[in-house]
Amino acid sequence: MKPYYEQDGIIIYHADARELPLLGHVLVTDPPFGIDYKSGHFGMLPRSIIGDEDTRLRDSILARWEPRPALVFGSWRAPRPVKTRMVLIWDTGGANGMGALDLPWKPSHQEIYVIGAGFSGLRTSDVLRFPPVQSLASNGRTHPHEKPVDLLRALMLKCPNGIIVDSFCGTGSVLVAAKDLGRCAIGIEIEERYCEIAARRLDQTVLAL
Repeated sequence: MKPYYEQDGIIIYHADARELPLLGHVLVTDPPFGIDYKSGHFGMLPRSIIGDEDTRLRDSILARWEPRPALVFGSWRAPRPVKTRMVLIWDTGGANGMGALDLPWKPSHQEIYVIGAGFSGLRTSDVLRFPPVQSLASNGRTHPHEKPVDLLRALMLKCPNGIIVDSFCGTGSVLVAAKDLGRCAIGIEIEERYCEIAARRLDQTVLAL
C-alpha cells in the first residue's frame, strides 16, 4: 500500500490496521478502549471514535503483535489486555472528564498497559504526571482522545530500540513524539481526516539534531 505520508523516517498509512502487516519493533498506541465513550463536548470534534463498542479491535491487533513489546492506553472500565505485565497510571491532574456526577470524586487518571519485554532506563514511579491536551478544539485539540506529546516522549525513552508503530495513530501524537526523539515510526489510521491533520503536524515539527 502506498503511504499517505512519508518523510524523515515517519510513515502514515490511511488504512484499517487489521488489514495491514504490522512491521516494527515496539507498539505505542491509544486504541479504542472498548467503553463506548461519548464526549459531553459538542463542537468541532466528534463525540466518539470508531470501534469503541468493545475491546475486540484492540485485542485483534495485540494478538497479531505479540510477542513484541507494547505500551497500550486503556481504562479500568474495560478488561485489561491478557498479556499485561504492569499497569502505569497517567495522572492527568483532575482533568479527565466529569465522571459519575452522583459520586464525590472526579476521574483524574488513565491506565497504560506494559506488555512484553525489552524496556529499559532509569527506574522511576509507575505514576506519570502530565497535563492533558486542552479539551476543546477551539483551544487546539485535534482528536477526541489526543494524548500529550510530552507524556509520549517520556514513555518512548524507555522503549526498546527500533521502529515504533501506532496502529491507531489518530492525529499523530505518537509520530510527533517519535520524530522529536529522532526515531522512525509507522502510524496507521482508518479516518482520512485524522491522517491529514497528522501529516500537517509532522510537517510543522523540526527533526531533532
